[in-house]
Amino acid sequence: MTTIARPLRKPFRPLESVRRTDLGSWPVVGALIVIAVVFGTLNEHFLSAENLTNLALQMAATGTISLGIIMVVLLGEIDLSAGSVSGLCAVVMTILSVRHGWNPILAVAVALVAAALVGLLHGWMFTRLGMPSFVVTLAGLIGWQGLMLYLLGRGGTINLSFDGLLASLSDTWLPPWAGWLLAASIVAVWTGGNLLERRLRRAADLPLSSALWLVFRFVGLAGVLTGAVVVLSADRGVPLLLVIFGSLVVALDLVLRHTVFGRRIYAVGGNAEAARRAGINVNRVRVQAFIAASTLAAFGGILAASRLAAVNQSSGSSDTLLMAIAAAVIGGASLFGGRGRAYAALLGILVIQSITNGMLLLNVDSSVRYMVTAAVLAIAVAIDSLARRGNPR
Repeated sequence: MTTIARPLRKPFRPLESVRRTDLGSWPVVGALIVIAVVFGTLNEHFLSAENLTNLALQMAATGTISLGIIMVVLLGEIDLSAGSVSGLCAVVMTILSVRHGWNPILAVAVALVAAALVGLLHGWMFTRLGMPSFVVTLAGLIGWQGLMLYLLGRGGTINLSFDGLLASLSDTWLPPWAGWLLAASIVAVWTGGNLLERRLRRAADLPLSSALWLVFRFVGLAGVLTGAVVVLSADRGVPLLLVIFGSLVVALDLVLRHTVFGRRIYAVGGNAEAARRAGINVNRVRVQAFIAASTLAAFGGILAASRLAAVNQSSGSSDTLLMAIAAAVIGGASLFGGRGRAYAALLGILVIQSITNGMLLLNVDSSVRYMVTAAVLAIAVAIDSLARRGNPR
């Protein structure tokens, strides 16, 4: 009698499953849900309209700096000077506007140009001198902070006029109708862009995602925006700082996904040698990324100065840099380069600021907050490492 051998069933290995699955942003979304449930249960004020509005204000400045970090992280490099650059450029803007009476818009423009020159210097040192990005930007962290302290002088603090344009940025709120119009516009643009992409992919005979998945994403986006407008309008309205930060996220995502520059960023970060052989000027792309990172850091510093209505010796220091880097990584940007989206900054800073805000409401010691943030960061990097090991492409 012939016996047919049955194939052996492979044992289930959870870590191997994680390695072979591209989880995308779902772990971050799940973490946000857990954070909302836990802190909402422990403190009823956490999910209140007033607290969520404050949370939106708190994350705009650091989130913008995190956007710049993503530009460099996509190359597989790091920028440790982002915090110092943000503080320095905020001080430059404030000195020109307050002490020299410049037009605020012109003062902001000069500060951003100064940041671009700083990024150009960092990129030149990295590409032409062959210095590691860690060393270049570590020197920048120390040096630019020293220059900021020198410009501040002995006083150490410069206040912005509370009724001026710069300070009013953080105290401007959209009326309910404008919030709803903005949400509807975002959904309409997102839907049109995805439908156009599907049509182009179909014409090029490329694989398409299921229509059901597109509908699910549409419902999710519309639900999130509706909830945000309802909650924020119940307090003071949608803050202008959040609109600015969200616009920067969308703009950077479009640049990275739909422009030649963005595709070159991913190509260089994925495999610099292959990109070079394909005809891409790798050094130019790297310099441009450092310029963009410093410029976005300066923009974040300006938003922070607007919210505080002042600059001082702690501008851009403390844990600003660490939180910006952690937000980028927690949101899904890979430290190994070549993978990540601008939305990583939004999701990551939401996680970090939610943890910070919730623990402050519970009067938890800052030492515990740092340890919890470190644990979340370690888990995010571990997931990224496992996923990259299972998907070497």
